Amino acid sequence: MITGDKDVLEQYVFRNIRQEEAEQAAEIERICFPPNEACSAQHMKERIAKAPEMFLVAVDKKTGRLAGFLNGLSTEEVSFRDAFFTDAGLHNPAGKNIMLLGLDVLPEYRRQGLARELVLQYLKREQERGRKTALLTCLQAKVGMYEKMGFTDCGIAASTWGGEEWHEMRYTIGI
Repeated sequence: MITGDKDVLEQYVFRNIRQEEAEQAAEIERICFPPNEACSAQHMKERIAKAPEMFLVAVDKKTGRLAGFLNGLSTEEVSFRDAFFTDAGLHNPAGKNIMLLGLDVLPEYRRQGLARELVLQYLKREQERGRKTALLTCLQAKVGMYEKMGFTDCGIAASTWGGEEWHEMRYTIGI
């Protein structure tokens, strides 16, 4: 059973993104990732327009501001490829697998358990939707963090997004 951190859950509202938050999400992405890795504002807006239900945002209850978000696309595909970052048309609402495309937490909200909670709440929600697997790519430095969240390192990914070497990580949501 996937359960959350009570303290973090009390500080934030977790919900789907709203269309009017697309600019804010693009700006958060720009802050959280270097230019070669960040999703462009155009691709972010397309992703939000095509699959808003695949975003989970954390809204700071005190400020009403987005503190971070996790987003992906659902698909029947079983391995990660770079096209998921740029082609929101690959989203298949009935897909049993999730390609996680970005975990973004603003710097002032880091090291408080928010990233972990976003992942946990997202996986819980997707389990309820009948999803089977979540995949993501991460740099070597983040492998341990995702392993602590229950992901398995499948080795070097086929992805070369941003000219980087990525690890493909897999989480089994349901059987």
